[in-house]
Order: sequence, then structure tokens, then C-alpha cells
Amino acid sequence: MKSYVIFDLDGTLLNSIDDLATATNHALETLGYPKHGLWVYPGMVGNGVTKLLERALPEDARDEANVARMRQAFTAYYDEHCCDATRPYQGIPELLDELTKRGFNLAVTSNKYEAAVVKLIRHFFPDANWRAVLGHVEGIPTKPDPSIVFKALSLCPTPKSECLYVGDSAVDIETARRACVESVGVSWGFRTILELKEACADHIISMPNQLLNFIG
Repeated sequence: MKSYVIFDLDGTLLNSIDDLATATNHALETLGYPKHGLWVYPGMVGNGVTKLLERALPEDARDEANVARMRQAFTAYYDEHCCDATRPYQGIPELLDELTKRGFNLAVTSNKYEAAVVKLIRHFFPDANWRAVLGHVEGIPTKPDPSIVFKALSLCPTPKSECLYVGDSAVDIETARRACVESVGVSWGFRTILELKEACADHIISMPNQLLNFIG
């Protein structure tokens, strides 16, 4: 029986790729670098904003100073526009409502910087039973390091056997493995089913309501 469901954010709860891509292209344009087509970005995300911006820069421009300048331009834009095109995946609001109604504790653990995570959750899912809404904080390793999951567990003490970690990428599945919690990969996100299988997800689902099959 599960009692605590921990979610990734981008690619799992929210389809945010267009806003992430637009903000990154804005930062590239601001610094005078060529932009990328939106279709390139699903392969760039998943390891936090700094890594996204590093990947977006030309290889010969990926120094620390340029990444810092990119991050400044990205954050200023994204803070204002993170909800422009971002939407919950079909069935996600209903799933969160059902989990909340049944009394499950919920958390979000994202590699996106925490201020943006909090803003997005408050905007799209204000009524869910969140016990932890966590994003990346400077000085703390990003996923797949399990530190953020351990923080979520500290905010809602729960046996690991009663936890489920839900995400759309190999990074998420590896995070769950390192945290020693059961994993569910979702096929509607930014990565492929093959990636989830190769990462050895405990379960893979294609529709949000299928998660209910694994929580008891």
C-alpha cells in the first residue's frame, strides 16, 4: 500500500517544453548566438536549467561565464513567461484530484530552480495535497542524486516501501533507484518508452489514471 507519491514536474505533470525552449532561445538571442528549433529541446532538458543552457550554447562557447550570462537572461524571461504555453498533460488534474480525495500525500521534486517550481504548482495545481514542492537549490546536487527525494521524505516522514516516484526520463528512474523507492515511468513526457525500459523502470504507464493501479 502506497501513501506518498513523489512526482517529477516537467514532462510528467506539465508539458512545459515550449516555454523552456522559448526562454532558452531568448537567452541565446540576447547573447548573440543562433537559436534552436523547438523540436530539439526535449533531448536537452532533464538535468536542470544550467545543463540545458550549456547544451544550447555552441560547443566553443560553453564556458562558465557564458552559462552564467545565459542563466541571467533565461531566468528574467522565464519568470515572466513560464505559464504562457505550459499546460498540464491530459488526465493529470483529475489524477491529482483523485489522489488528494483519497488522502495520499503528494510531492514534486524537480531539477528546475525552486522559485519556478513553486510558481507553476501554485498556478496549475493549487488544491492538491502537496507535502513538499521542491526544485533545485544552489549547492544541492541535481537528480539523479537522490538528495531532493530525501528532503521530500524528511518533510513527510514515510517508509520507503510506501513511496512511489513518478517521472518521464532515465534521470527520474535512476533517482528512484538511488533513493530505494519504487519507480513509475510515464510515456507521455519528453523521453521515449525505450529510455524508460533501458533505465529499468519498475512500471511504465501510458495514461495518468493507470497510476492508481500501483498505489493500492
